[in-house]
Amino acid sequence: MFLNKPIIGLVGGIGSGKTFVASLFAQLGAKVISSDEHVHQAYHDPAIKAVLRQWWGPTVFDAAGEIDRSAVAREVFDRPEERKRLEALIHPLVAEERDRIMAQTAPDPRIKAFIWDVPLLMETGLDRQCDAIVFVDAPIELRRERVRQSRGWNEQEIEKREKFQLPLDKKRQAAHHIVVNNADAAAVRRQVSQVFSRITGCVFPE
Repeated sequence: MFLNKPIIGLVGGIGSGKTFVASLFAQLGAKVISSDEHVHQAYHDPAIKAVLRQWWGPTVFDAAGEIDRSAVAREVFDRPEERKRLEALIHPLVAEERDRIMAQTAPDPRIKAFIWDVPLLMETGLDRQCDAIVFVDAPIELRRERVRQSRGWNEQEIEKREKFQLPLDKKRQAAHHIVVNNADAAAVRRQVSQVFSRITGCVFPE
């Protein structure tokens, strides 16, 4: 709890639609805190740019002088030590921004809970700071199609990236609640409303 407001962590596979589910929680009064957005902000920091240029040179920058996240991913993907070095640089900034937003918004009576949308929530141990974990489930075929359309990844790319994460069955078992995010948006909304009611004690119309 943060000022008596629960922290809800979202977990799920690549392409499961955690961002969409987070947006539904937001409609019910949750404050969504997206680590991915904060990483994006950190990459605009001149100090971060200088460090990454020192580490990897101009190849991780685009023509406009901004950090190319795809290029950074290639630098760290199969190099655990480089990935740890990057995380040690970025994660403290992301955590600081997360704490700042929570402290700023918690007094607002309209905020009933916080949603942590963190790609590696359980892998980094942040799940231990959450009051509830929601697993966003989706059929593998649908996840593959979503990622193919949004990121251009094929089946092999998804499998390769998920190998660096905890197995989905372990995340599912560790979760307190499951939301099935299939093609039926209305059904997903109903599930989110029911889960949010159970966590917060608030009652929402169907």
